Amino acid sequence: MSKIAPVVITLAALAVSPASAHVALEKRQAPVGSYYKAVFAVPHGCAGSPTVKLRVQIPEGVIGIKPMPKPGWTVETVKGKYATEYEHHGSKVSEGVKEVVWSGGKVVDDNYDEFVFSSFLTPGLKPDTTLYFPVVQECEQGVSRWIDIPSEGQSGHGSGSKTPAPGLKLIAKP
Repeated sequence: MSKIAPVVITLAALAVSPASAHVALEKRQAPVGSYYKAVFAVPHGCAGSPTVKLRVQIPEGVIGIKPMPKPGWTVETVKGKYATEYEHHGSKVSEGVKEVVWSGGKVVDDNYDEFVFSSFLTPGLKPDTTLYFPVVQECEQGVSRWIDIPSEGQSGHGSGSKTPAPGLKLIAKP
């Protein structure tokens, strides 16, 4: 019996490791019509090469983006037009941040880091759906593209993708 326990623990660790091998959101569920703090966990570089840039694409319906500065990193935003006009703080907004880019720092394989922004999930987003944030992780040598979004009818990361985009399950506002 004592020989089985280490095998079970090893198998459990192996089952968990693929899920933690990609860029993922810390909080994977949030209500529509509320503020959301997106925390992207970067668990490693690209095949041994340090991460030097992280680009996060903002899905339609996520507005009011304010990235958190990181010591040693430069943060930039790419702005553009929204597909529709949104109400935010009593004003109509038709454009805003479409991408957040952190660059200039380093995340080596032996370290883990987080990249954060605050946002607002507009009330028009549909509960019981998943929003995806495609991420491109650039390294000193190589690039990892966490950009795969499941086809309609498929659920999240269970679709077998090796490069899934981080997903946020939307729920109804309580």
